[in-house]
Amino acid sequence: MALTGGADRLGLATLRRLPVECRPLLRPGTVPAGIVHLGLGAFHRAHQAVHTEAAVGAAGGDWGIIGVAPRSTGVVEALAAQDGLFSVTTLSAEGAATRVVGALSGVRHAASDPAAVVRLLADPAIRMVTLTVTEKAYQLDPVTGALQADPDLLADLTTDRPPRTVPGLLVRGLLARAAADAGPLALVSCDNLPANGRRLRGLVTQALAVARVPDAAACWVAEQVSFPGTMVDRIVPATTADTLDTARRALGVSDLAAVAAEPYSQWVIEDDFPGGRPAWERAGAVLTDDAGPWERLKLRSLNGVHSAAAYLGALAGAETVAETLALPRLTAVLRRLVAEDVAPSFAPPPGVSVPDYGEEVLGRFANPAMRHRTLQIAMDGSQKLPQRVLHTITDLRAAGRSARWASLVVAAWMRFLLGYADDGRPLPLDDPLAERIRAALAAGRDTPAGVVDALFALREVFPAELAADDEVRADVTGWLAALERHGVRATLAAAT
Repeated sequence: MALTGGADRLGLATLRRLPVECRPLLRPGTVPAGIVHLGLGAFHRAHQAVHTEAAVGAAGGDWGIIGVAPRSTGVVEALAAQDGLFSVTTLSAEGAATRVVGALSGVRHAASDPAAVVRLLADPAIRMVTLTVTEKAYQLDPVTGALQADPDLLADLTTDRPPRTVPGLLVRGLLARAAADAGPLALVSCDNLPANGRRLRGLVTQALAVARVPDAAACWVAEQVSFPGTMVDRIVPATTADTLDTARRALGVSDLAAVAAEPYSQWVIEDDFPGGRPAWERAGAVLTDDAGPWERLKLRSLNGVHSAAAYLGALAGAETVAETLALPRLTAVLRRLVAEDVAPSFAPPPGVSVPDYGEEVLGRFANPAMRHRTLQIAMDGSQKLPQRVLHTITDLRAAGRSARWASLVVAAWMRFLLGYADDGRPLPLDDPLAERIRAALAAGRDTPAGVVDALFALREVFPAELAADDEVRADVTGWLAALERHGVRATLAAAT
C-alpha cells in the first residue's frame, strides 16, 4: 500500500511526527498476516484490531490482519492511503486520548475483487477469519437460524459467478482451501448473534448443502474448521466530523479512518483455534470453554437495554443515548427491566450479578462524551429484537413469569415503526424487513391491538408460541396504547 495522502496525512512517512504517546505498537508491514477480517467498520477497528495489536505487541506472532470491506469503498481507500494506519480516540468524561493502531497488514474490497478474497481464505498463512458484518449479512432467519437464500446467495452457491454475499465468500474460500488442503482454520463471528459460533457453523453447513459440494470437501470443512463463540463489547459510535477533528488535533496530521470509542472494552472467546491464535489473554480478553453465559449477559443486559433506550429516546426526541438517560424516570424503568425481567431469564457467568452489570451499563451509556445516536441503534430492529429482547420474554414465560418491562421495549419498537416521534417529527424505517413491516401496518394500524396483531404475524421476528401468548400480547398492547396516547414521558411517569 502506498501513501497517497501527502505529508499532512497519517501514514508510514508521518509516523515520526506523531507524539510518542500516540504511536502504534506495531508498524504495518513488519508482522505477516495470519488473520482475515470481514467487515472493516468502526467496531472492528476499535475492538478486535486493538486487542490483536496489543496481544502481538506483548507476545509476538504472525497475526497481522488483512481487513476486507464487503461493499463500502470509502474505508478501504482511506486506509490504503494511510498504509493501513488509523487512530482510536478513547472518550470519557475526563477527556480524550488518541492512539494510532498498526494491526492491519493490508486491506481489500470484496465487491470489486472477490477472487482476491477467496485466494486469501485459501492461503495456508491465514489461520483465522473473523467477522463483524452485522446480523443481516449472515442471511439467517433471526428466529430459527435457517439460511435465507435470496437470489444473490443462491447464485453464489450454485453458479461460478464471482461471489457477492458474505456466506458466498466464505463457502468459496473454504472450498478453495479444502482443494488446496491448506491447513486448519477458525471462523470467528464477532457479531451480536445468539450462540454466534454455532450460528456461523450452521450457516456454513447449510450453505454447503445448498451448493451440493462433494462429500470430500464437506468432510474437510467439518474436520478442519472450528467455529469458536465470542462475546464482544465496546460502544463505538459512528465516525463524525468531530471524530476526525479530534484525531487531527491529537496527531498533528489528518486521519480519514479515525474512530472513537468508550474506555470499556471486553472480549470473551471460546478457546478453539486449530491453527493457533494471538495471545489475546495478554490484551485483557477472557478465554473460556463456553461463551454462552457471557453472550446472554451482554445481549440481554446491554444490547437489550440499548435498544430500549434507543426506541424510547427517539420517540421522545432525544438524539443520543446519553440524552435519553436524562429523561425523567427512564433510568428507573431500565433498572427494573434488568432486575425484574433480564436477571431471572438466564444463568449469568459465575460470580456475576446481573443488576450490578446493568448498573455498570447505565454508567457507560451516560458517558457525556459518547454521541451514540438513537437512530443508529434503532436500525435493523427486526434482526436485533429476537436475541436482545424476545429471548428474554420467551425464557421468562417458559418459567411461568411475566415479562412486563421487556414487553415495553417491544411496544416501543412497534411505536417507532409507526414513523413519527411524540412531537410529530418523522422517524426513518431502516430495516431489511421494511417492506414487510409497511405492508403489515397498512393492514392493521388503526388501533394498538391492530398494530400488535399485524406485527406479531411476522414470523421472521416473532415465533408462533410467543405470538400466541395472550399475556404478552395484552402487555404489549397496553404499553403501545399508552405510548400512542400519552407519549414516552407520561408513560414512564405513570409506570413508575
